[in-house]
Amino acid sequence: MLMFRSLVFLIVFYVNTAAFLLLGSWLLLAPRRWAMEGLRLHGLASLWWLKVICGTRYEVRGREKLPKGACLVAAKHQSAWDTFALIPVFRDPAMVMKVELGWIPLYGWFSHKFEHIFVRRDKGPSALKSLIRDARQRASQAREIVIFPEGTRRPPGAPPDYKPGFIALYEGLGLPCVPLALNSGLFWPRRSFVRYPGIIVIEVQDPLPPGLPRKEARTLIEGRIEAACNRLIAEARAAPNPPPLPAEHPKPATAHG
Repeated sequence: MLMFRSLVFLIVFYVNTAAFLLLGSWLLLAPRRWAMEGLRLHGLASLWWLKVICGTRYEVRGREKLPKGACLVAAKHQSAWDTFALIPVFRDPAMVMKVELGWIPLYGWFSHKFEHIFVRRDKGPSALKSLIRDARQRASQAREIVIFPEGTRRPPGAPPDYKPGFIALYEGLGLPCVPLALNSGLFWPRRSFVRYPGIIVIEVQDPLPPGLPRKEARTLIEGRIEAACNRLIAEARAAPNPPPLPAEHPKPATAHG
């Protein structure tokens, strides 16, 4: 039954996404805020279908901790779920994404319409300069700058692999940084179509003020994200019907060891 529900959701998800892209293509010529509302509605619709078909719900904790104006959000990235489900959490997010995604027909065109931030990771220092410049422009519109510091999806419990781009943004923007933890990879695992029932938790951590020394900021951001993610994974594992943890990674320690 789990496999059947997962397969049904996979079909519905892609049909739903295609419908939003095709029927909403006129939004490419509309004001950006209209297109962003379409993006938000797509995320909410996808979350609704996931709940109805697979029994996978979600919960946002600490939403009140988000600053009212522009900020940097450093989010854990465990699943493709994060790319659409985080959108409704924020007022007007600008996502940092690989430039290659902007070349995909319709999806990429809309990503440009949303004025997301594209980064060419093969360009080294010049890519960081462009990243900071574009992020400053989006921040001037009071938008949240959302970056996945590890650059790609990491399985739950995997050793962290944070890249330098997020700390360069923290220094270059001079904005509060909000660490964001989640456990989505347990319920929507990468490289698998299986969707497990349960509650995906997004947890907003206390913002860090701008201007902290680089080493201190990096330690605090990484530490808060990883500690919270491990706690959320342990919490999910303690549920009556827990999702499996990827076999190649040990069960993370709880707060009590």
